[in-house]
Amino acid sequence: MPSSVVYRMHYDRDTATLRVIFVSGLVYDYKNVPEEVYHAMKTSGSKGTYLNKYIKGHYEYEKVVETGH
Repeated sequence: MPSSVVYRMHYDRDTATLRVIFVSGLVYDYKNVPEEVYHAMKTSGSKGTYLNKYIKGHYEYEKVVETGH
């Protein structure tokens, strides 16, 4: 389902890093995210709501770069 906030997501199993690319072009890497959390977000009805409720404030993050996707 398309999101009005999240443009794309990518999960790196080797580093347990969830990369979230926002519609705005901002890119954040969330560290040590369990794979099941990524799958739950991927299948949630609202990725933005899931991100705000279960990821932001729960996992360390790093702003990566702004893109024009």
